Formats: sequence, structure tokens, C-alpha cells
Amino acid sequence: MSAEDTYYVPDQSKLPIFASIGLFLTVFGAANWLNGNDSGPTLLYCGGLLFAFVLWTWFATVIKENNAGMNNAQLKRSYVWAMGWFIFSEFMFFAAFFGALFYIRNFAMPWLSGTGDRAIETGTILWPGFENVWPVMTTPDMAANGASATTTGPDLNMSFAEAESIWNWLPFWNTAVLLTSSITVHFAHTAIKNNQRKPFNIWLGITVALGFIFLVLQVEEYIEAYQHMGLTLESGIYGSTFFMLTGFHGAHVTLGTLMLLVMWLRSILKGHFKPDDQFGFEAASWYWHFVDVVWLGLFIFVYILG
Repeated sequence: MSAEDTYYVPDQSKLPIFASIGLFLTVFGAANWLNGNDSGPTLLYCGGLLFAFVLWTWFATVIKENNAGMNNAQLKRSYVWAMGWFIFSEFMFFAAFFGALFYIRNFAMPWLSGTGDRAIETGTILWPGFENVWPVMTTPDMAANGASATTTGPDLNMSFAEAESIWNWLPFWNTAVLLTSSITVHFAHTAIKNNQRKPFNIWLGITVALGFIFLVLQVEEYIEAYQHMGLTLESGIYGSTFFMLTGFHGAHVTLGTLMLLVMWLRSILKGHFKPDDQFGFEAASWYWHFVDVVWLGLFIFVYILG
């Protein structure tokens, strides 16, 4: 059997067990935090740190094995497929949330307003007077109970129609920054393939900086939403879907930025990556392009059409 066909099998490891524990604590802690449990933040941070430690150790081992020449062509193909399936799973993750938004706007809203094939069981009985208008500024509870309603809608929404101008509209700048970062990471990819180390480091460094700028702008957007617009997680279905979609996307941008930062530091400090051996960076760049595409969907369906 040739070296091309010999599949490298690593030694047994306890890392998958610790990764599972870390992910469980992270999700369990987040759920408790959202439900007002004081132990939630502690569990979340402990789980996140444990999972980060596992990833650091795991990928450090993979890098050492690759530098030692232990990763043959077959194993490298498996990395490509693994990253492909990972990005596909992330695509389905966001597809579920976009599907929820589609269902709410095209089915649930008409039903609650008294139109559609289920109008009698919903709108005309549960919430008479509720109007099918998106974004939902007046919740069904407000329509039915007026001043005594416990669920209130936001004062303003994030749609382009509410913006004074495109130049002071944060989603526009978020989009400009993220699309620019997709171009710069492509330039970095082209540079390393041409064995141009300095341009690679420059373009990748710019990409990382743009990722952090995007996150700063999104934090500013959230502050504006909470403090000046009354748009919160508790402001009806519009607030829930807005923060659900943009929040998860922001988490993915954070992950992608950290991935690219690690690749940049590997190149700067260790001189890693070659024209024919740079899959670690390549996989991170694929993920970054995926994050950019998801944002375009968000920008259109949440901000422009919202």
C-alpha cells in the first residue's frame, strides 16, 4: 500500500470528551442566563474556556503532525470534506432561522390578523384588531389589551425606511466593512498561493481588523437599539427574530475573526503556510466567505425588506 493510500490514525485522545463537556456547559449556561439564573454566566464562561482550550490543544496537535509530514494526501482530503460538511451544517443552521422568519411573516402574521386559511381560529378570536404589518410595532397583546398589555413592541425599527440617510445607517456600514473584508481575504489567499508572504500578512491583517470593526459597529447598533429605539429581545416577535438572526451571525463573525487572527499570528510568528500547504488558512477563508454571504441575506431580509 502506497503512502498516498495509507490513512494516518492518531492515538486515542480524551479531547472529544472534554469538547462535549465544554459545549454542554456553554449551551446550558446560556439557557440559564436567558432564564434569569444567576449561575448561567459562570457556566457559560467556564464551558467556553474549556472548549477553547480543547480546540487550542487539538489544532496544535494537528499542526505538529502536518509539519512532521504525517498528513498524507488522503488525510488532507478528509480535512477538505470535513470543512465542507461543517459549513453545510452552518448553512442549515441559518436556514432554520431564515425559515422561521419566513413562516412568521407569510403565515403566522396573516393568521393572527384575521386573514388566510386559519383566520377564524386565530385572529378573529385570539387577537381581534391585530394588523398584519411588519416590522411588528404593535404586538398582538397590545392590540388585544391596550394599556394593560404585558408585551410591548419597539418604538422604532432598524429597517432602511426608518433611517434618516444611508450615511448614518449602521447596517450600511456593517455591510460595507464585511464585503470589503471578503475582498481582502481573497487577496490574501491569492498572495499565499503565489508565495508572497508579505502581501499575505498585510491583506490578512487588514481582514482581521475589518472583522473587529464589524463587531464594534454591531455592538454600537445593539446599544442604539436598546437605549434609543426600545428594540430588545422582549419587544415582541420582531425583537426576537432580529436579535436571534443578527446575534447568531455576530457570534459567527467573532469565531471567524478569531480563526483568521490565529492564522495571521501563525504566519507572522511561525512562518506557517506555503503555496501548496495552506489548508488551515484556506478553511478559515471559506468560513469567512460563508459568513459574508449570510450577512447579505440578513441585510436584504431583515434590514431592507424589514
